[in-house]
Amino acid sequence: MPHIALPTDDPGIRGLFRFRPETAAPLNGLAEILLRGDSTLSRGERELIAAYVSSLNRCRFCHSSHAAFAAAQLPEGMELVRQTCENPATAPVSPKLRALLDIAAAVQRGGQEVSTGHVTAARAEGATDLEIHDTVLIAAAFCMFNRYVDGLGTHAPDDPAVYAAVAEQIVTHGYGSTTPAAEHSGPRP
Repeated sequence: MPHIALPTDDPGIRGLFRFRPETAAPLNGLAEILLRGDSTLSRGERELIAAYVSSLNRCRFCHSSHAAFAAAQLPEGMELVRQTCENPATAPVSPKLRALLDIAAAVQRGGQEVSTGHVTAARAEGATDLEIHDTVLIAAAFCMFNRYVDGLGTHAPDDPAVYAAVAEQIVTHGYGSTTPAAEHSGPRP
């Protein structure tokens, strides 16, 4: 049960977005740019970074959501997501993506954990400054999203089909499609 009274029983961040739609819009906008905007990293790869960081943070809702979003956009599907989240060092991903996942894991531990060595290794595998920047920002943003979702005690469905259904919407329409209209009227409880 959430720590605060929400106007809906939508799980995870979706319920929080309905509680405070004015913060939902910029947060969804950030996710849209980072995970779906122009990039040399595929949408699936960026979702995989989000799923990986969420798994490191043990945020069940965000991990399950972004794992489904990544799987829907990667030819190797959920098996690659599972392998990557379990052990990126042995997962069948490109050396560049593996180096970026190392950066993401360092960010998850703390921003100052990202070393020149991490950046040098990613560049040696062909990562651009924009890819390094976006990886750091995806990891940092998902640490925030994960803490937002878990810090307010939202619930996470057990059924993978729930996440797959939302993945279809995100893949087709993007994150802006999940921003709730200003439905709440009157003072918040």
